[in-house]
Amino acid sequence: MAKKAFKSESKRLLDMMIHSIYTHKEIFLRELVSNASDSIDKLYYIALTDDNITFNKDDYYIRIETDEKNRTLTISDTGIGMSKEELEENLGTIAKSGSFDFKSDLEHEEDHDIIGQFGVGFYSAFMVADKVTVISKKYGEEDAYKWESEGADGYTVTKSAKDEVGTKIILTLKSNADEENYDEFLSEYTIRRIIKKYSDYIRYPIKMMVKKSRPKPGTEGEGKTPEYEDYFEDETLNSMVPIWRKNKSELKDEDYNNFYKEKFFDYDNPAAVIHTSADGITSYKALMFLPARAPYDYYSKDFEKGLALYANGVLIMDKCADLLPDCFSFVKGLVDSADLSLNISREMLQHDRQLQIIAKNLQKKIKSELIKLMKDDRETYEKFYSGFGRQLKFSVYNEFGREKELVQDLILFYSIKEKKLVSLKEYIEKMPEDQKFIYYACGESNEKIEKLPQTELVKDKGYDILCFTDDIDEFAIKMLGKYEEKEFKSVSSGDLGFETEAKQEESEENKEIFLFMKDALGDKVKDVKASTRLKSHPVCITSGGELSIEMEKVLNSMPADQKVKAERVLEINVDHPVFEKIKELFASDKEKLKKYADILYGSALLIEGLTVDDPIEFSNNICELI
Repeated sequence: MAKKAFKSESKRLLDMMIHSIYTHKEIFLRELVSNASDSIDKLYYIALTDDNITFNKDDYYIRIETDEKNRTLTISDTGIGMSKEELEENLGTIAKSGSFDFKSDLEHEEDHDIIGQFGVGFYSAFMVADKVTVISKKYGEEDAYKWESEGADGYTVTKSAKDEVGTKIILTLKSNADEENYDEFLSEYTIRRIIKKYSDYIRYPIKMMVKKSRPKPGTEGEGKTPEYEDYFEDETLNSMVPIWRKNKSELKDEDYNNFYKEKFFDYDNPAAVIHTSADGITSYKALMFLPARAPYDYYSKDFEKGLALYANGVLIMDKCADLLPDCFSFVKGLVDSADLSLNISREMLQHDRQLQIIAKNLQKKIKSELIKLMKDDRETYEKFYSGFGRQLKFSVYNEFGREKELVQDLILFYSIKEKKLVSLKEYIEKMPEDQKFIYYACGESNEKIEKLPQTELVKDKGYDILCFTDDIDEFAIKMLGKYEEKEFKSVSSGDLGFETEAKQEESEENKEIFLFMKDALGDKVKDVKASTRLKSHPVCITSGGELSIEMEKVLNSMPADQKVKAERVLEINVDHPVFEKIKELFASDKEKLKKYADILYGSALLIEGLTVDDPIEFSNNICELI
C-alpha cells in the first residue's frame, strides 16, 4: 500500500512534536498508557447507555511487553479500539485528538475524566522509536487494521489480524547513541519506575510479565545448597486507587503515615495530615502533610517548594511551586484535579484562574490546620515550629510583608513571664489593661535576655517581655508594625512609653555632667542621659533611631563593604552608687571621669554582646582605676 502523508503542514511540525514539546523522553510511556486508559474509559461510557454491553472492570487492563531480541516495547489495551477511518483521522492528523472529540460528544462531559485532549501525546513515541506500529480492532467491527509509520515521511494503513477488541502499539526502539541509552526502556526496572512515577493511579491494571527467581524443587533441605530457577509471573505495576480519592472514614493514621514516608522519603510520621477536597467551579482533591522536622536542605538554595500535581491520577508535575506560598514552602503533598488548563505537553501549567483558586483555598486550609494544631496539640506544634518557625518569621518580613497577614497568628516567641512559647494573640490576651505596647528584647538566648538591665522597669511594671533570639525576629516585627492594634516596643528603645517626670527632672539637673561624658566619648554615642528604665544596674545602651543594636549586629555579620551603626545612647542610673562617684569626679578630676565614661560605655557594650572598640585601652583604664 502506498504511504500516505500526514494531514498536517509538514515534517517540521512533527519534528517539533518529537523534539521540542517534551522535556524528558520517558514521558512517552505516560502518554501511551494514558491513551490506553482513555480507550477503556470510552468503552465504559458507552456501556452506561447500551444494555447490550456488559462492562466487567476486571476484564479490562493495559499490558506492557518487552522483546529485547527485536528491541520492541509493546503497550496494549482492551479498550474500544479504532476503525480504519479513526486510525487515519486520529493518528494521521497531528494534534487531532479522538479523546477530545469523544468527550465533546458526551452530553455531560464534565462527568468524565478523559485527559487526552491535545492529540500530540501519541507522537511522543517517536522520541524513542524508529518505527511505531498500531494494530487496532474497534468494538462492534469484524476487521482489524494496522497503522505504521517511521516518522515524518508518512504512514500506511493496512488490514491486519487481531482477535480481541482493543489496540496494540509496538515501538521499535532506536539504536543507542553516544549520550542516549534506549535499551533502558526494555528494562523491567525502568518500566516499573516510570509507571510508579507517572501512572501509578491509572484506574485500570497495568500488567507485565516480570522475571522472578525461586528454588528448584528438590534442591532445598538440610545440608543442601539450593539451586534457583527463573520464572515469569503476571504482575500489576500500578496501585490504581489513589489514597486521596478514598473517604477519610476508610483511612487510618497508619495509612496516611505509610503513604507519606514512602512518597516523600521521610522516616518520621508527619506532624499533621490535611486531606481535603472541593467541588464546584473548580474541583480538586488534595492530600498535604506538615513534616515533623525540617529536611536537611530546607534552608538551602537547593530546596524546591511545590506540591505534586495530578490530572485524573496522572502525574503532570513533580513540584508545582504556584500551589504554595513561600511561607508554607515546607508543606509536602499533592493535588489532583481535572479542571486545570495544561499546556500542550501536559508537563506544565498555564497560569489560569483555576490554579489561582486552588492555591488560595489551599493556603487557607493550611493556615487553619496549623492554628488547630497549635490549640489542640501544642507539643507537636512546638516541635514542628522548632524546625519551620524561622521560615514563618522570615515570611512576615519577606517581600515587604506580602504574606504577613497569613502567618502573623502562627509565630511564637518565648515569654519571660510565662516561661514558655506564646503566640502574639496569647500575649495580647494576658496584657494588663494599662499596657499600651507589646514589649520585646533581643539577645543570644532567653537566659541572657532575662538578665538585661533594660528589662528591669518593664518587668517591675508587671508587663511581659517577648524574647527575640533569631536574627530575623526584630526585622519581622518591624515589618509587622502592630498586632491587633498594639504596637511593638523594644525594651532598648529610647521611649518605653511610661517615663517618669522625676527622672526627666534629674536628667536636666545633671545636664552638664552628661554633656561632658558625651563629649568624652565623641562619636561613639549620640547622647548620654539619665536612665528612666534602670533599677539595680548602673548603665545600659539604648537605641536612638529605627536601627536597633541587634539589627546592627545582624547586618554587620553579612558580607558587605560598608558597615552600619545604630545610634547609641548611654543611659546612667542616677540612683546607683556609681553615679555619686561620677558627680564627685566631675567636680574634682575630669580627666579621670573620661576614663570612667569609657569604662561604663565598654561595660554596656559587653552586656549587649558587642565588642569594645579598643580592648587594650579598655583594659588599661580598668587597671589604672583599680
